[in-house]
Amino acid sequence: MSATVIPIVAVPAGGASRERRRQAPKGRRVRPEALAAVQALVGPGPLRRDLLIEYLHRLNDHFRQLATPHLAALAQLMKLSQAEVFEVASFYHHFDIVRENEHGEVPAPPALVVRVCDGLSCEMAGARGLLEKLPALLGRDIDVRHAPCVGRCEQAPVAVVHQHAVPHATPEAVQAAVAAGRCTATPEPYLTYADYRAAGGYALLRDCHEGRRSADDLITTMENAGLRGLGSAGFPTGRKWRIVRAEPAPRLMAVNIDEGEPGTFKDRWYLERDPHRFLEGLLVAAWVVGIDKV
Repeated sequence: MSATVIPIVAVPAGGASRERRRQAPKGRRVRPEALAAVQALVGPGPLRRDLLIEYLHRLNDHFRQLATPHLAALAQLMKLSQAEVFEVASFYHHFDIVRENEHGEVPAPPALVVRVCDGLSCEMAGARGLLEKLPALLGRDIDVRHAPCVGRCEQAPVAVVHQHAVPHATPEAVQAAVAAGRCTATPEPYLTYADYRAAGGYALLRDCHEGRRSADDLITTMENAGLRGLGSAGFPTGRKWRIVRAEPAPRLMAVNIDEGEPGTFKDRWYLERDPHRFLEGLLVAAWVVGIDKV
């Protein structure tokens, strides 16, 4: 009976074995110049995990794109995996992710990006015609792209010139915005904190904290009002507050203002114009059900 022979693989001269090479850090190596550039933009830290999307906005606004070397650098600064940072960045269509070419160089961003919303409302209002006409009208230096719903369904069709929204867009209106250099967002007129307070705002929240209102009274008021969530379940808000208040602490509260269904633009409209009404509402709800952090 022949003896078992165990082969021995020689290690190449000057090189590590395959097993040792596996122990090297996975993912893209971080470039020192990219790390310095990202550090200068996001600050010295420590960087907060819940502000990842804000850091991505800062990079995208400054460089007009998200280059993969900068994403790798941000991941290292935040002590996150590169995959996690990339997944968040790639989820949002308004982030422009670019990779290096075969020479390791990052392509320059386009001079200007014009996005045409092709959500259901805009598609029905003529977005397809805009996408067909604008490239020839604006020229080769301007990148025309389709985009998912931009949350302005009441203004369909909508084009966005960099960050400037063009409501009820026509090819001529978009061309005029580009020619005039209108590229930044213009906030809608809104109720300031001082104006909201002058109109009686935050009085209910103050009454709650100073003992003039009780949690049970507010829950009863909500139950009697018949207010329901507008999701598919239509769950009564007052009952939800009572159930959550009865649960053992710690309790958590998440505020969802992401309107993902076609035509749902109501929350954005009010948030842009009357933001403190939302803030007081969430703070009152947190107080009623005994939540310390929102």
